[in-house]
Amino acid sequence: QVQLSESGGGAVQAGGSLRISCKASAYSYSSYCMAWFRQAPGKEREEVAHFEANGKTIYSDSVKGRFTISQDNDKTTLYLQMNDLKPEDTAMYYCAQENPQVLGTALMCRGRYDNWGQGTQVTVSS
Repeated sequence: QVQLSESGGGAVQAGGSLRISCKASAYSYSSYCMAWFRQAPGKEREEVAHFEANGKTIYSDSVKGRFTISQDNDKTTLYLQMNDLKPEDTAMYYCAQENPQVLGTALMCRGRYDNWGQGTQVTVSS
């Protein structure tokens, strides 16, 4: 199975920026269906952003306009650029991927992520 490894987390003051990365051990079809999640202490895990198979990006309302999800050209590294960080963004951030459904010549992501990284901590102070 492809291994996912996050990096780049750290401590930053409110209003600052941080870019976290997720390196996949190999390219696979799952590279088309990747997402960032986060989980704060005492809270449920929430999706932050994801790629649809056609390359469209989807963001949660809480980060829209501040965070940008991207991939490098060979789709082995996923990024999350986080700007204008707020204390409520403090959480462990995880990348995830799923095997897409193949429909003829098209791929479809179903939101059933089954491969996860170990997480990277982001702490935003006020």
